[in-house]
Amino acid sequence: MNASLISLEMLVIGFGLVLMLADVFVPAERRPLIGYAAIAMLGFLLFNCLGDAGLAGTAFHGEFVNDNLALFFKRFFIVAAILVLFIAAEFADRIVAAAEYYSLVLFALAGMLFAASANDFLMLFVSIELITITFYVLVSFQRNRLASLEAGVKYLILGALSSAFMVFGIALIWGTTGKLGFNELAVLAPQFADSKIFLLGVLLVLVGLGFKIAAFPFQIWAPDVYQGAPTPTTAFLAVGSKAAGFVLLLRVLFTAVPAVTAHWANLLIVLSGITILYGNLCALPQRNLKRLFGYSSISHAGYLLLGIAALNVSGQAAILYYLAGYLFTVLAGFLVIALVLRQLETEDVSGLAGLHQRSPLLAATMTISMASLAGIPPMAGFFGKFLLLTAAVKAAQTSGNHGYYCLIFTALAGVVISLYYYFGVIRVMYWSKEAKDLSPIELSAPAMTTAWICIAGIFWIGLFPNTLLNFANAAAAVLKI
Repeated sequence: MNASLISLEMLVIGFGLVLMLADVFVPAERRPLIGYAAIAMLGFLLFNCLGDAGLAGTAFHGEFVNDNLALFFKRFFIVAAILVLFIAAEFADRIVAAAEYYSLVLFALAGMLFAASANDFLMLFVSIELITITFYVLVSFQRNRLASLEAGVKYLILGALSSAFMVFGIALIWGTTGKLGFNELAVLAPQFADSKIFLLGVLLVLVGLGFKIAAFPFQIWAPDVYQGAPTPTTAFLAVGSKAAGFVLLLRVLFTAVPAVTAHWANLLIVLSGITILYGNLCALPQRNLKRLFGYSSISHAGYLLLGIAALNVSGQAAILYYLAGYLFTVLAGFLVIALVLRQLETEDVSGLAGLHQRSPLLAATMTISMASLAGIPPMAGFFGKFLLLTAAVKAAQTSGNHGYYCLIFTALAGVVISLYYYFGVIRVMYWSKEAKDLSPIELSAPAMTTAWICIAGIFWIGLFPNTLLNFANAAAAVLKI
């Protein structure tokens, strides 16, 4: 057992415990600095503990693996946590016991880091539960808001249900094969490809993961929870929890049971297409911004499933690239929501009216976010969708399965539909006459820095894709087809 491989996760958990105690010992006037201390610590870990050298290996008898795929997602999760903590620091005036909130963000991050390295169903379940249980608290953290408590209850009930499905599925897999390790299952899976109990077990595990990524038909929680949760929590759910679900989905489908996945192309095609259409069509009438992001998140889960349905390395690499662009794009949008709408009693899109006059930087940030989500060049969202569609075209040509062409058409239709509601937000900011308050919005230096980081990330990933794509290809090479 090489326990040193989990030093990163242990450091994150340890610092989370320190932050939890900070609320007691740090004077009240210095508590706003606690969030920035957490950011500094994560920045140190990002640049000093995630180098390429000395990371490869396994721990806990192969249950925990550090490879290129794990390294890619660990960097992803830490960057996401840093930006979410920036948003939380700006949102701290609406959160009681902010230090406790920051510590819970770090505990959720630790679960995501473990998920990135999960190579066994036991590690998969422990990591996913650490993420989920932490989010139960984060979602309902604003105890003085009924909407937050309601969102927490909904997430708790549906999350517990999805965990039950997952545990039952893992039990069926163990009962039929006697193995839980992904590498061991990859060897045995072809022998059980006709076992209905084994296939049901795999399917139930996918049900649990489908809840995490908010894919149809396990998406019903997303709009309500996104709407009711504190804005920084919603941002972390939209990016971190979804990415954790996808790294586990990739591990299960292409490391543990690739022999089964190869026969499920049609199922994955149907799930991807329905998820894309459901998310985009339901987003059309939305006026609440966070609810709109909830349905948008469902549609993007559908686009990401397109890369899984392609069953090729190009699709797997495209998923990683798309998630990286999605990180900066979504967090840019939630930063604007946290800063502009935190003083309002409503999160209606009309609250953004006249934003170009109140804060040109925030208006530009939201505009770039919406355009990237819609897939407009030269931003990250465009090239991400292009890579996913290219992978689907390759799959159609090599497999002869015409279902891929239907999926490609569905994805393109979803892009066209999304233009209406994404550009509806932009129209309100620049051309709506409903603005009741045109007073300038004063931005702190950290808020401005976060906005510029998100904008730079969106354009860098879109204009200079090769560096990130090389990382994505190296990470995807770990997986099997």
